[in-house]
Amino acid sequence: MSVTVRVPAKVNVQLAVGGARPDGFHDLANVFLAVGLYDEVTVSPADELRITCDGPDAGQVPLDRTNLAARAAQKLAERHGLAPDVHIHIAKDIPVAGGMAGGSADGAGALLACDALWGTGASRAELLDICAELGSDVPFSLLGGAALGTGRGEKLRPLEVGGGFHWVFAVADGGLSTPAVYGEFDRLNEGVEVPEPVASQPLLDALAKGDPAALAATLSNDLQAAALSLRPSLADTLAAGTAAGALAGLVSGSGPTTAFLTVDAASAAKVAEALGASGTCRMARVASGPARGACRLG
Repeated sequence: MSVTVRVPAKVNVQLAVGGARPDGFHDLANVFLAVGLYDEVTVSPADELRITCDGPDAGQVPLDRTNLAARAAQKLAERHGLAPDVHIHIAKDIPVAGGMAGGSADGAGALLACDALWGTGASRAELLDICAELGSDVPFSLLGGAALGTGRGEKLRPLEVGGGFHWVFAVADGGLSTPAVYGEFDRLNEGVEVPEPVASQPLLDALAKGDPAALAATLSNDLQAAALSLRPSLADTLAAGTAAGALAGLVSGSGPTTAFLTVDAASAAKVAEALGASGTCRMARVASGPARGACRLG
């Protein structure tokens, strides 16, 4: 027997970041939108916990117990007095270390799959609680759709979305360390009074109306300056995408993937083609959102 769960990538349409807290985290107002790029996580019984992975950039995925999918299995097993003896296979399609929550998606996918495989009957609240223990983005990977994340991003409020949004994601060569980007954010803001993060009401209204132009005018990412400081070449990618006709572009989360909002699917295809030919990114991927959260296949 095996169980397969499909889980989406995300884009942060707003990422407002507060100053560093005593615990090293930052308070956030993080508006997530799930998009249709997916990893598939399959779990099956095994003699011991092991992980395999295939797909683009699979060589960059850790195959030990530091992987969030492995940690998810261990946490669920521990709560229910089980041994985490499963083979977890990740069919990877979400860019690795790209600011699109691929690792978090795998954690949420493994958690849901192991719950089904073992018949633990965990409630939604318990699954979300385990997700929050795993990382700030993991609860949203389980939830999907659109949501406002507060605290360090793990406290979620689902958001209304009035229509579909079409995106192009420019995947950079190599990754960016999320802790390094936050560290650079702190360095750039040293001696500055960082305001409390607050969700933009015009942005929430644009999501609710399904209005791409209004959403484009309100996109923001407080980590973008830090990501550009560590990877200045991302400015060329952002310029290439907007020159090709995107309504707006921004660094996705902590980067280095950049995200471009377009008016429709045809425009997204045109922007992706131009980005692919620009020499400013490794590849360009088209996706739309909102997408459903982690769900069992079959």
